[in-house]
Amino acid sequence: MSRLFRRYGSNYQTVTLEFEAKALNEVGFRRDHEHTIPTEELEERFELTETLELTSEARGEVQNETEQQLLDRLEAKVMESLERLPDGGIAVIENERSGRDQPKPRQKIGTVVERGENRLAFEYTIDPPLRVSLYAPRG
Repeated sequence: MSRLFRRYGSNYQTVTLEFEAKALNEVGFRRDHEHTIPTEELEERFELTETLELTSEARGEVQNETEQQLLDRLEAKVMESLERLPDGGIAVIENERSGRDQPKPRQKIGTVVERGENRLAFEYTIDPPLRVSLYAPRG
């Protein structure tokens, strides 16, 4: 069973991760339609155990590679959080699907002098954090 959900209207639906540096929305999720939980049933069937705020950082000299490294690290943290779930537990992505709450890579560009040559240095962070709530089954 897929254990990662996101709210769509009046339901929570299972999603897969789509963290891709070349995409318009780099921190993305795709509904896989495996499981649906009506919003009113979530709190009846599950109990919130904790909410995690996940971020990552990356530094490098090649822009696209550095951004993908950032997203790969964030994906690894999501997968680690899923491993913490008890049997029958689920995780819910809490960030809104659009707007100010959507996690995005933030870039800073600097220069580094290496052997007398100026080189670009890319630094990426995720802001705002990706919020993932972990739920255990009730009873």
